[in-house]
Amino acid sequence: MNKIHYNISGLQNTEIKTQLKNALTKIDGISMVNIDGGRDTIEVGYNEETDESTIKSCIENVGCKIENR
Repeated sequence: MNKIHYNISGLQNTEIKTQLKNALTKIDGISMVNIDGGRDTIEVGYNEETDESTIKSCIENVGCKIENR
């Protein structure tokens, strides 16, 4: 399993966190989503068939912004 970690902004409340987690888990190949609202970070576990750009697009479509690492 591959893991990717992002610093994100836009996690104002639990509703957005829930929407983000639900959206990511619908993507084939994603096996883990950990969201830390206190640190504004997200860690995603995925298999090699899952494209990282798909994960980024999903995060941004929910309304969060990926910050530079």
